[in-house]
Amino acid sequence: MLSYRTNLCFFIYYNSILSLGNTMYKLYTAPTPNGWKVAMALEELRAQYEVQLIDLQSGEQHSNWFLQINPNGRIPVLKTMEKDSTIIFDSNAILIYLAEKFGQLLPINEPDRTLVLQWLMFQASGIGPMQGQAVVFERYFPNDVPAARKRYHNETRRLYEVLDVRLSQSEWLARDFSIADIANWSWIRSHKWARVSTEGLESLERWMEQMRIRPACDRGLNIPPSPGKADKVKSFGSAMTTT
Repeated sequence: MLSYRTNLCFFIYYNSILSLGNTMYKLYTAPTPNGWKVAMALEELRAQYEVQLIDLQSGEQHSNWFLQINPNGRIPVLKTMEKDSTIIFDSNAILIYLAEKFGQLLPINEPDRTLVLQWLMFQASGIGPMQGQAVVFERYFPNDVPAARKRYHNETRRLYEVLDVRLSQSEWLARDFSIADIANWSWIRSHKWARVSTEGLESLERWMEQMRIRPACDRGLNIPPSPGKADKVKSFGSAMTTT
């Protein structure tokens, strides 16, 4: 089990004998929804990769060496382990890169490709920012701001309802399982931490269960594992969002 007190910069080698390519990747990450979504994709694609855990609590993401690979100072970052390496930052950009590299999880033909991309961007512009702020004001912000809590809670719930309508029409967000499902579920699975209910959203809950039982997604959610108990998660989140 990973320790959150020591050895935060060690490498975890996760080499799959079923890899679909010879390229080795390095994932700079931390236990957050954006980090887990890339780990889930790597697992689904049976990629060969190693992990370097970034200590967000100490501010390692703002260190000079990390800003060289992502000037925005955010995880995750993916790097190809080649002589002329490619570096990609932003979780959804990484998902698109991997899907295109492996020829999976993102269709080539239209309109299926655009259908995946629009639900992927729905997560990037909606679910991620709104649920992220819901969590901040529910769990991490030092002062109670009722108007902010209400605003982000209601908007997150509205976005869940949009997904529920879509999933009442389709098994997956697009025609087939894709990076759009991975990106959205990586966030929505922690809806209880944001104190946003999925009650009454039967199609959304059906889809969430479909995602939960996928072995590769389950593995990805433990790379790296969550800090664990609620007080540790709160401490971890507060260090990142309120300083």
